[in-house]
Amino acid sequence: MLKTDVFDYINIMDKAADAAWLRNDAISNNIANDDTPGYKRQDVAFEHELQRALGHSHFETMDAKVSEVNKRKLSRINPSVYTEQADHSYRLDGNNVDIDTENVYLAENQITYNTLLDSINMEFKNLKMVMK
Repeated sequence: MLKTDVFDYINIMDKAADAAWLRNDAISNNIANDDTPGYKRQDVAFEHELQRALGHSHFETMDAKVSEVNKRKLSRINPSVYTEQADHSYRLDGNNVDIDTENVYLAENQITYNTLLDSINMEFKNLKMVMK
């Protein structure tokens, strides 16, 4: 039996989807500024924050970890945009964006976002089935 609130997992997946959306914007901005001299690549910090909030205890179930995050820490886990390797550059013009790498990151992030949306939809379908 699950010992979590009905929406605990949905709330966390929602936060992760918001982070993926923000990352999509950052990657798109990187691609758009591929030729801008001095531009530095941006990314989004989220996964490490979520992992830290869930904790590293091997003795707690995932349900217990998710429930704890939703009760105390979820509002404090916010994705944030940061400039990556601000002192590093691939080119003489000071730009550190590699367009091929950005396209791979964009594809990866789109898969992540779509998977999160599918998972959220599946959770709601399960709730709907239980309510019938």
